[in-house]
Amino acid sequence: MTATTRAARLDPFYPIFDSAAWIDRLVPLGVKLVQLRVKDKSEAELVAEIRAAEATCLAHGCMLVVNDHWRIAISEGCRFVHLGQEDLAEADLGAIRAAGLKLGLSTHDDAELDTALAARPDYIALGPVYPTILKKMKWAPQGLERIGIWKKRIGEIPLVAIGGMSVERASGAFENGADIVSAVTDITLNADPEGRVREWLAATRPHE
Repeated sequence: MTATTRAARLDPFYPIFDSAAWIDRLVPLGVKLVQLRVKDKSEAELVAEIRAAEATCLAHGCMLVVNDHWRIAISEGCRFVHLGQEDLAEADLGAIRAAGLKLGLSTHDDAELDTALAARPDYIALGPVYPTILKKMKWAPQGLERIGIWKKRIGEIPLVAIGGMSVERASGAFENGADIVSAVTDITLNADPEGRVREWLAATRPHE
């Protein structure tokens, strides 16, 4: 299986939102791959958010990726989960795979990439490619060259470029080996989120 074949299963545009409300608002525009990253909620609130987001995504032919909360993702019959390295260390990969969940993993350095590859994920994310305001990061920006290095190491596994990404920067990430580009604040802090999503869709569809 080639990298192109493997990556074609996932859309090249991968926004991340922190609520089901964002997903309900923007997925209907044509988003086919989206992550729900919800923090600081009660268990009941998390279940409600994940359940609502998955319902919206199923209705619009979109793949929902649940960040972190793999137990709820299993209980709610979700299809995909994303884990950071700390979450990965504590997760039950056997249970995740037994439930039929696909798995995405974050990486920031060579040691984390080795750990991620051992888990046989369905995609690997590299970040931050550029400086990001989303959260405080202990890693310096990776830069475009690191994308190419990562892609050579992971082969057919789809590579997600994340961190400071924008429509204007997306082409550079793709040209250096990324299969998928993820965006967060470039959309949610935009004065016109719907318009920005449409720009992303137009910019990334040639890379399907």
